Amino acid sequence: MFGDAAPGFRACESTQTYRVERLSAADAGACLDGLVALLRDVVDGGASVGFLPPLDPAAAAEYWVAAIRAVAAGTRVLLAAVEDGAVLGSVQADLAPMPNARHRAEVMKLMVHSVARRRGIGGALMRAIEDAARAMGRTLLVLDTRRGDAAERLYERLGYVRAGVIPRYARGAAGSLDDTVLFYRELWDGVANVRQE
Repeated sequence: MFGDAAPGFRACESTQTYRVERLSAADAGACLDGLVALLRDVVDGGASVGFLPPLDPAAAAEYWVAAIRAVAAGTRVLLAAVEDGAVLGSVQADLAPMPNARHRAEVMKLMVHSVARRRGIGGALMRAIEDAARAMGRTLLVLDTRRGDAAERLYERLGYVRAGVIPRYARGAAGSLDDTVLFYRELWDGVANVRQE
């Protein structure tokens, strides 16, 4: 049902039965219900991923249909953690299209379903999206997250560099305006990619 394992993805430990896979547009369409359920779960749980709770199923489906179109167009990479056909988590990379930006991508919407947390899925998805970015020649990743969220600590542990904070960037479920933290990570590999200062 799903595409290949993400390029360069390291095998999971024996206690983990999920796989991180790169989804084609057809794969994503086939598991649309699972992707919708994932998005609704994280939004209704308070995640800051662009929506406010309660998330209407039609709005969630509309989001995923647009994301699937971007995958089909080749401007987006979609990875999912799947287990026994169920979508446990996902992450995306939006590929910068302009000629002077084709070395970078924006990591978007890292999500792990509430029933699948504390299994290393978020870290596995991030390592896999980095591997996929490298395979496409993308050497700079950027992302943002709400200040104080668990994702902020995860990104720091994974080596992302804090670039700054934008105050009052996004509205939270309770109506507050929350700060967002901007991060980047350079994916330099070996001597061939040493930066010229």
